[in-house]
Amino acid sequence: MEFFYILLGLSIGIFSGIFGIGGGFILTPVLILFGIPPLSAIGTSLMYSIGTSVSGVAAHLKYKNIIWKTAAVLGLVGVVATQVAHPLVVWFEKKGYDDTVIPVFYIVLLAYFALSLLYKQSKRTNTEKSSTEIRFSWINAIFIGFTGGFISTTLGVGGGFVMVPMLISLMNFPSRKAVGTSLVSVFLIVTAGFLTYASSVHLDYKLGILLILGALVGTQLGAKLTTIYSSEQVQKYLGALYITILISVVLKLLHFDKVGLAVITLYVLTMLILFLKETISHTKGKTSTS
Repeated sequence: MEFFYILLGLSIGIFSGIFGIGGGFILTPVLILFGIPPLSAIGTSLMYSIGTSVSGVAAHLKYKNIIWKTAAVLGLVGVVATQVAHPLVVWFEKKGYDDTVIPVFYIVLLAYFALSLLYKQSKRTNTEKSSTEIRFSWINAIFIGFTGGFISTTLGVGGGFVMVPMLISLMNFPSRKAVGTSLVSVFLIVTAGFLTYASSVHLDYKLGILLILGALVGTQLGAKLTTIYSSEQVQKYLGALYITILISVVLKLLHFDKVGLAVITLYVLTMLILFLKETISHTKGKTSTS
């Protein structure tokens, strides 16, 4: 079972590196499907997201995908938001709402961002943007950071799955820059969120460490993949990931836990095979032209 958790951490780490998500976005519902209580799943996912974000930032530094000013604003505002959100989550647990409210919150957000990435991005591509310059805005940066931090603590995710599409749509970030910048702010946000949960919820630290061991390799591979895929491809694959997780959470609410887990597993395996195939093709192409 220990090897399985390392492999799970590696697989999710690849998605973290290519999509700029902390990894908890995928891990939290998976742990819940495994029968781990929602608050413990959130805390473990935040611990895991610390590892993926650190590894991911190190990888994206090499490719110059980080806009530091934006990352700092998102991260600091996000940290404040984590402290606002935590009392709300604890209140949900005391009232017995956590098993229903948290999954429903997931469903609403996943549906919105999946549609935002798959349809709005397609529309923008067809109409051709007149400018590709990043548009920094204090108001937008504060809004994105607060939203990411609040959702991070509420759902046990890095917040990157919210911040990446918002950076793309509100501040005109190319996908690669959105991914790298998001991972820096994710590190600050999940560290604050994890420390808050660690002081109030029982966590399985051994499980968290096993997952992180896999993530240290996975995030490096994921970051490398951003140099192979276009921004449009990254957005489409991320949108498909959102839809997959959405379906699995709905199945969980309907008590089809194993079917939901199978849906996630099928998507992850399909994408990993695709990533491997296209990486090999890309490597052969570079070799033949050199």
